[in-house]
Amino acid sequence: MSANAKTVGTELVNLCREGKGLEAISRLYADDVVSVESAAAPGFDKVTSGKPAVEAKSKFWAENTEVHSFEAEGPFPHGDEKFAVIFKIDATMKMANSRQTLEEVGVYEVANGKVVREEFFFNTPPQ
Repeated sequence: MSANAKTVGTELVNLCREGKGLEAISRLYADDVVSVESAAAPGFDKVTSGKPAVEAKSKFWAENTEVHSFEAEGPFPHGDEKFAVIFKIDATMKMANSRQTLEEVGVYEVANGKVVREEFFFNTPPQ
């Protein structure tokens, strides 16, 4: 039996809290995952498809952001197929030399024990 949303969500939150976001993608995401941002990051589209592209987007963010504090609350399951996570991040965007406090809700869809879709909702899109 494949893992449900609560199981996958708990593992994702734990890895994120440990600063292992790329490991979470590697372990928990389907090869054909789709990631949807509320606004496109520089050099990226609003919609990113496929695990390698999602990993590249996450790596770019990590390399271009200085994180001062990070919180992840959840997961908040919605049946066996979806869960949400609330993220609170105090970070400096290196390219803009702009420090921001971001609040974000990530909504994740799970199929066959893997994240197949993630959508992010921000209080203010990162600059």
